[in-house]
Amino acid sequence: MNFSQIHERLRLEITRRIQRGSLSISLLSRQTGFGQSHLSNFLHSRRQLSLDALDRILASQHMTIADLLPAAPHRKTSIRLEDVSAVPIVSHGMALFEPYVRPSAVQSIFHLPCDALKSVRSRAASSRRHWERFVAVRIAALDAQPMEPLVLPGALVVIDRHYNSLLQYRPDVPNLYAVRKGAQLALRYVDFLASRLVLRPHNRNCPIDLIEVESESTPNDYITGRVALILNET
Repeated sequence: MNFSQIHERLRLEITRRIQRGSLSISLLSRQTGFGQSHLSNFLHSRRQLSLDALDRILASQHMTIADLLPAAPHRKTSIRLEDVSAVPIVSHGMALFEPYVRPSAVQSIFHLPCDALKSVRSRAASSRRHWERFVAVRIAALDAQPMEPLVLPGALVVIDRHYNSLLQYRPDVPNLYAVRKGAQLALRYVDFLASRLVLRPHNRNCPIDLIEVESESTPNDYITGRVALILNET
């Protein structure tokens, strides 16, 4: 991969982060010291960055050149479907938006007994089947509250990103999903009624949330995956 290709991959990644709301040009300007007009020209392909400027943007986003290299389903990554006893713990944003787990995005590794997840059934939309399957996230107190006492503050939750179907995994047991709510990850039971996703909490003291499904989207687009395992701290 040459410099121009790396440059373009960085531009696309920064543009994607801005579109999903996790970054803005003004924030990137403050992080890097570059003027907003300079960054705007870069993002609109009106100018290229110097090598030093590229390094500063990578550092501001906690990325390395390795994170810009092309990923493919056959490439060895931090987790493989044939070796799912080691699950990467990642940020909520990583779990929501990133098909492949970048090495620099792995906070730590959660080790499970051998074969613990190999019998877990998948039911993924075609657009999701190339995503790395299992990731784990930590759940803060505020995010855990709607699902207490099933999910407690500090819980580690393993998400199966190859199960974004609304069909029940087990009869008479509602699926617990990780759902994209705006730019945030929420744990909820989910129904689909009248073009809306209905997010139901386990804690009855918390409100039901509604997400309007956009006309060009499907309910599956908002579902990150089914919660396959909850490990509450004791």
